[in-house]
Amino acid sequence: MFRLKRAAALGAAFALLSCTLAACGNGTDEAATTTGSVSTKAAVTTTAAAAAETQTAAPDTVDIVDVNSTERPFALSVNNTPEAVKVQTGLNRAYLIYELPTEGRTSRLLALFKNVDDDLTVGTIRSARHYFLDFCFESDAVFVHYGWSHYAEDAVRETGIDDINGLTDSPFWRDNPENLENDHTAYTSIAQDKACAAEKGFAPDAESASDTILLNYDPGDIDLSGRGDAMEAGSVSVPYGADHGTVFTYDSENGEYDRIVNGVPNTDYYTGEPFTARNIIVEKVTHEMTDDNYYWNIGDIGSGEGYFITGGKAVPITWSKEDQRSKTHYYYMDGTEITVSDGRTYIEVQPTDMETTIS
Repeated sequence: MFRLKRAAALGAAFALLSCTLAACGNGTDEAATTTGSVSTKAAVTTTAAAAAETQTAAPDTVDIVDVNSTERPFALSVNNTPEAVKVQTGLNRAYLIYELPTEGRTSRLLALFKNVDDDLTVGTIRSARHYFLDFCFESDAVFVHYGWSHYAEDAVRETGIDDINGLTDSPFWRDNPENLENDHTAYTSIAQDKACAAEKGFAPDAESASDTILLNYDPGDIDLSGRGDAMEAGSVSVPYGADHGTVFTYDSENGEYDRIVNGVPNTDYYTGEPFTARNIIVEKVTHEMTDDNYYWNIGDIGSGEGYFITGGKAVPITWSKEDQRSKTHYYYMDGTEITVSDGRTYIEVQPTDMETTIS
């Protein structure tokens, strides 16, 4: 078993859609809350059978995401509070998911979807935090959220990021199969987000495909076992608080990690399929309270330490990010930039005062 102690944090389109989906609203801003009014719509669930047929990729082709496509991703702020984890849906169609620390020692997900053309339901959708923008800019993504903190509101307006907000835009609806509080009931769909983005005039494509892709992908599987610093990684525990954390357990038969949240297997509410990862990156960051002593600032700009985990093995890594709009780069300890296996990646952005346990 290996434990990572406190890591030093160093300073340093979509062509217009010809569909009849509900598009954007033009309402005025409401209070900065996640409980504003939205149109009601029966939750349209996308089942595995309704998903696009999976094509067998050539050996030299990355399957999880089209690395040659200039289409911009959508980055969705997804609810990950303990009471709402059980109604999460759509995450296995994301190619990259960040788990980000939030106030109260909880976390929120930022799930990135690219080249998803069907009416995929994703949820539930929650409000923005100002540092979420740092991770959207890494892939030139359109930011989708429902509400915002006042710091995030300022950041969205100051940076001019392309965003879709449930307080003013309409590709959202509420559904409440588990009788949760209203904050935990907002859903959206990728097709409706695309229609809204087109109506708002957002550029559908980036200047180059590389602008939309954060990581380097190998068409196959990365084997870490030959590295001298590799350790066994059948279980990876990433706590965010005393009562909130994520555990990944390795399934050697399919080469993926099953996700467990707060001790419960994390599954899609509507399809029942387990949420899985082929790659896990742990990125250790410092944090401090904001001026209002409520929200957090996190040290995701600069450099620090972490882990890269795939194929049942883990190795220590470092990371660096120059500024808000630049990409985060992840390196082996010898300074070589990592390449990940062809599959879904979870980037666990974890405070340095919490310990990652790998065994």
